Amino acid sequence: MELHDIKRVYLIGIGGIGMSGLARYFHHLGCIVCGYDKTATDLTNELHNEGIQIIFDDNEEWIPMSFRSPDAGTLIIFTPAVPKDSAIVNFFKNRGFELFKRSQVLGLISKGMYTVAIAGTHGKTTTSTMVAHILKDSGIDCSAFLGGIASNYHTNVLYGKTNIVVVEADEYDRSFLTLYPDIAVITSMDADHLDIYGDHSHLTDSFKLFASQIKEGGVLIHKKGLPLDTGYTYSIKEEADATASNIRIENGSFYFDFNNSNTDIRDIQLGIPGFHNVENATAAIEAALRLGVSAGDVRNALASFRGVHRRFEYIVKNDEHIYIDDYAHHPEELRAAINSVKKLYPDKKLVTIFQPHLYTRTRDFADGFAEVLDMTDELIMLDIYPARELPIEGVTSEMILGKMHLKNKRLAGKQEAVEIIRNEKPALLLTVGAGDIDTLVEPLKNALTHV
Repeated sequence: MELHDIKRVYLIGIGGIGMSGLARYFHHLGCIVCGYDKTATDLTNELHNEGIQIIFDDNEEWIPMSFRSPDAGTLIIFTPAVPKDSAIVNFFKNRGFELFKRSQVLGLISKGMYTVAIAGTHGKTTTSTMVAHILKDSGIDCSAFLGGIASNYHTNVLYGKTNIVVVEADEYDRSFLTLYPDIAVITSMDADHLDIYGDHSHLTDSFKLFASQIKEGGVLIHKKGLPLDTGYTYSIKEEADATASNIRIENGSFYFDFNNSNTDIRDIQLGIPGFHNVENATAAIEAALRLGVSAGDVRNALASFRGVHRRFEYIVKNDEHIYIDDYAHHPEELRAAINSVKKLYPDKKLVTIFQPHLYTRTRDFADGFAEVLDMTDELIMLDIYPARELPIEGVTSEMILGKMHLKNKRLAGKQEAVEIIRNEKPALLLTVGAGDIDTLVEPLKNALTHV
C-alpha cells in the first residue's frame, strides 16, 4: 500500500494515544476518517469535535457503507489492545481486508522521510516531544507522532513543512522494528513487557535489532551503560560523548551545562523539572545539534518547553499545596519521579497515590515497586489496573504493600483516596500510574484546593 493511494481510514481503538495521532494525521491529509473505541474519553471527544466520526458500540452495523468492501484506497488500522473476538475486527477480516498495526502505518509514513526515532522502556515520550519542540521552536521544523499530549501544542501529532519526522518508537509487541531511522535514540532498556518478551534478554535483543536498522550514514545515540556495542553515548552521571553537568535547582527550576566534543552550552534552563528530564534533554540536544539547530536556539527552546501531559505535570502549585501527576508505572520511572519531587521540596512530607498497571508487571517487579515506594513518606495504594489482562491468582496490590517497610501505607478505593486527601490536605501530593488514575486528577485538585 502506498501513502498517496489512501482515501479512507478506519481505526479500531481510535482513542489510544498513538492511534488518535494517526487519525489526526490522515484527517489532516483530507482522508475520510472513522473509528471505534470501547469508551468515550476527552481525547475521543476532541477527535469528534475535529470532524472524525467515532462509535462506542462493537457492532458491525455501525460501520459506514464506504468501508464495507476492500479497495486500494481503504486502510484499516487496529491496536493489539482490542480483543481478538471484537465484532468489528472480525467483520473486516471476514470481508477480506488487510489489517495494519499502528506501527506498520508509522513505518509506511516515515519510509520516505528523514526519520528521528526515539525508543526506550521509559523516557521516550518526553525525549521525542523535546526533539520535536526544539526543531519547531528553532524554525527547522518537523512533523511528529508523539506518545503523549505535548503541553506546548495541546496535541500528539505535529505537521511540518520539511521532510523531517520525529517518531516515538514503541518496543511493546516489537512495534519499533517497522522503522528504519536516520537518527535513533535509545533512552533505556530496563526489563518490561515480560508478558510479551518472556525475559529481559529477548527485550535487549529487540532493541539491538532496532539499532541495527538505522539507515546507512545514520547515527545511534544511547544512554551510557546500555548493552550496545556501537553508537554515541550520553549521560548526566559519568563520562560520555555528550554530558550534562553542573546540574542545579534555582528558584524551583533545573539548570545544567551541556557538553560534547564540538559544543558547550552553559546555563540551560529546563522548562520542566526532574533529574530524569535533564537526562532526556541531553539526548534531545545531541539529536537536535545533528539536525543543524544552533546552541542558542537549543537554549531558548528548552526554556520554553512545557513538557507532556501526565509527565511530571504540575496540577496545583501555590504556597499551600504542590500536586504533581506523573505517568510512571515502572519501578525506575517511579524512582525518578519520587527522587525529583524530594529534591525539589526537601522540607515537605510527600504523600503518594500509586495505581499499579497490569498484573504481570506487578508480579514481575513487586520487589522493585516496594523498594521505590518506601522512599515516600505516606502511600495510598489503589487496586491494580488490569488493562488488557485477566487477573493472576495471588497478584494484588497487597503483594507490594506486604514487601514494604514504610509504616504509613494503606490500600484504598479511588473515591476513598479522594476523601483521604480532602481530609488531610497534604502540602505535597504525587499521583503515579498509567491506568485510569488520571480520572482522579480533577477530584484530587478540588479536594486539595476547596475548603
